[in-house]
Amino acid sequence: MGVQAIVQDMLTYGRAKLRRDHVVLVIVSTHGDGEPPDSARVLHAALTKGQIPDLRGKRFAVLALGDASYPRFCQAGKDFDTALAAAGATRLLPRTDCDVDYEEIATHWMEQIIGALATNNATQTAMFPAPTPLAKSDHISLPANLVERVKLSGHGSSREVWHLELDTDESDLHYTPGDSISLVPGNAPQIVEELLDRLELDHLASVQTQHGEIPLVEALTSRYEITRITRPFLECYAQLSEAKVLHSMLSEESANDFGEWTYGREIIDIIGQYPIKGLCAQSFIDCLRPLPARRYSIASSIMSSPGEVHLTVAAVRYSSHGRERIGVASTFLAERLAVGRSIPMRVEVNTEFRLPENLGQPLIMVAAGTGVAPFRAFLQEREALGATGRNWLIFGDRHLSTDFLYQREWLRWLKDGRLTRLDVAFSRDQEHKVYVQDRLRERAADIYAWLEEGAAFYVCGAEAMGRAIQQALIDALRSAGRTQEQAEKYILTLKQEGRYQRDVY
Repeated sequence: MGVQAIVQDMLTYGRAKLRRDHVVLVIVSTHGDGEPPDSARVLHAALTKGQIPDLRGKRFAVLALGDASYPRFCQAGKDFDTALAAAGATRLLPRTDCDVDYEEIATHWMEQIIGALATNNATQTAMFPAPTPLAKSDHISLPANLVERVKLSGHGSSREVWHLELDTDESDLHYTPGDSISLVPGNAPQIVEELLDRLELDHLASVQTQHGEIPLVEALTSRYEITRITRPFLECYAQLSEAKVLHSMLSEESANDFGEWTYGREIIDIIGQYPIKGLCAQSFIDCLRPLPARRYSIASSIMSSPGEVHLTVAAVRYSSHGRERIGVASTFLAERLAVGRSIPMRVEVNTEFRLPENLGQPLIMVAAGTGVAPFRAFLQEREALGATGRNWLIFGDRHLSTDFLYQREWLRWLKDGRLTRLDVAFSRDQEHKVYVQDRLRERAADIYAWLEEGAAFYVCGAEAMGRAIQQALIDALRSAGRTQEQAEKYILTLKQEGRYQRDVY
């Protein structure tokens, strides 16, 4: 159609380019508590906190990706949309927000964009400041057989962590350290049964789904999300219900309370507290969203374990609002997936979390809990390649005696010299809790020395831990004599050079 399109990572896309380009198409996800992804933070701050550029005469559109089970759904996309309009740019289309099942909506958005550009001016340049590929349809799920499941956490641990090995030899599954595995679990049978009992519905009632007409029990077991409360679910259920509380919770006045109210609650709680007499199976199914895939970091190198993929899974179990809760995917992998059984999975490529090509480059790896999984893959890969670069792991968990995940392997690598340095932080082994960010501050001088020698810095774990590590890194740089502004610029340079990479969730 004659439109020149350039895909560009937001990390290297600044305000100068924003002022130059005529059309900007923003595709951005939301992380954590409504925050932009790492690569978008600088541009986000420039538009929302800095001096607003004059973008009059420019055109834009925003495709926001998110998860409707979080209170600040698609917040990063909303921020970009508001900021670009405030700077004087004109919307090609209204902002489009996508939940986890985004493929159809995203495809429609792109079709609309092409039509709008063709109608307005077919020779404009369209900038796509986003590195994330949209289409999943070309990603084929391949079967993998569970061949071994080993409990990593010791007796008496407050957590239940498993190491899984899956045979992918027949599937010819290819991956690179840093990638993740995406799989769709089955819902727990006991939750499905309780839902059907509460709803007083026939297990074999036929319902229409995007997969055709199937029995209700099958739809609830393997096709739909039946635990997390999303705003779209509550809006749909409230329309069918006469419960004033639900309508009140969805009002603009209660927008800030929505997340707090839904926290720790599940769909079964809503049905139990606000039952709908005579609700039909199809009406209930129409309120649910498709069961989203779950991602797990790959804990193996294909060079070390050909024909296999390894995962590290913490089974989620907790109590809230008087009920025992379980993680859908984690307990599926930890107990319901039988050894020898096959499960479809696909590789989610993560080009933003990669080992350096230079085999002599040093690595600093910081992880807490199961966040250590990709670093096991990193060390296996470097060992197989004969890499000469130094490797430093900073690992944290609760107790040394029960939660030192893959302890024997780290100690073997330490003895062999593959792992140059190992620092640990077990938070509950002393009265004063110690975390990985504390170890980083204690080793500030050595961290800085390694970075000055060209080391790449990696972080994997929870979003909160990632933020704490970034602050600790800033503190380490300041202790080396840099100002706050210089420290932040130093970190930005590391990111632009690919030497500061995070995989946080």
